[in-house]
Amino acid sequence: MAQMTMIQAITNAMQSELKNDDNVLIFGEDVGQNGGVFRATEGLQKEFGENRVFDTPLAESGIGGLSIGLATQGFRPVPEIQFIGFIYEVMDSLNGQMARMRYRSGGSLQAPITVRTPFGGGVQTPDLHPDSLEGLMTQQPGLKVVIPSTPYDAKGLLLASIRENDPVIFMEHMKLYRSFRGEVPEEDYTIELGKADVKREGSDVTLIAYGAMVHSSLKAAEELEEKGVSAEVIDLRTISPIDVETIIDSVKKTNRAVVVQEAQRQAGVAADVVSEIQERAILHLEAPVLRVTAPDTVYPFSAGEDVWLPDHTSIMEKVDKVMNF
Repeated sequence: MAQMTMIQAITNAMQSELKNDDNVLIFGEDVGQNGGVFRATEGLQKEFGENRVFDTPLAESGIGGLSIGLATQGFRPVPEIQFIGFIYEVMDSLNGQMARMRYRSGGSLQAPITVRTPFGGGVQTPDLHPDSLEGLMTQQPGLKVVIPSTPYDAKGLLLASIRENDPVIFMEHMKLYRSFRGEVPEEDYTIELGKADVKREGSDVTLIAYGAMVHSSLKAAEELEEKGVSAEVIDLRTISPIDVETIIDSVKKTNRAVVVQEAQRQAGVAADVVSEIQERAILHLEAPVLRVTAPDTVYPFSAGEDVWLPDHTSIMEKVDKVMNF
């Protein structure tokens, strides 16, 4: 086992697949010699050459179109959209083309494309960089949406995503890139897409989260334990499709649930999880399922984001409500 940050685990996964499969191509804005804005592709062009790892113009729509064309010719593109806020320029390629490719062609064409993009708050980035826009992606059937929370998960999920024959949106929370290290096997391994992970066992309440909010949930669980409340923490890892079975099994055990997302309340993923719980396990609930989210406003400028973002205290407040309902 090696100790890696999340960004190192992501780089390691891409390096492995470039070695394993000559059809894997990595491209995007400044991903070549510069190694990307976060250095996720650092050293890969030097190792594999400009035909395998290359820069594109500053045109996300072009990156999307290139990905589709290459995929239809047998390649496995791994394009990078430099920040999540730039995803609007490539939405037609994502939702209008990639997601429908296999259905539209009657299975004769596939879109084995893994779109990597950073997102998330807490690092003082400019406007349009930190937004949590995953809700837009999960509304489109045909796309898988993956968000790792640890270095171990990042490598295994990215390897699985690149090997997937349908398009995957692989979202990487910027705050987690270098905030801690974790044990990561040096050999290849995959983590099943669409499978959640119980990060902490508990008996009184289920906390369901993804991305950076997993760590806020774990911190809340630690402090709740000191107050005599045992919280189970589920990391969704894949938010489309959602692992409903793992969620329901947990709720049937704890009888209470709080769903946590960094995105605004109206943004969708938490609401979807709440709906699934209400439909499938309402008779097991001792209290309404509550949500912890950001407010329904545009993401604030950096001076205000610490107030705007939910944190572990926000989670504890909602847990207190469900425990005392």
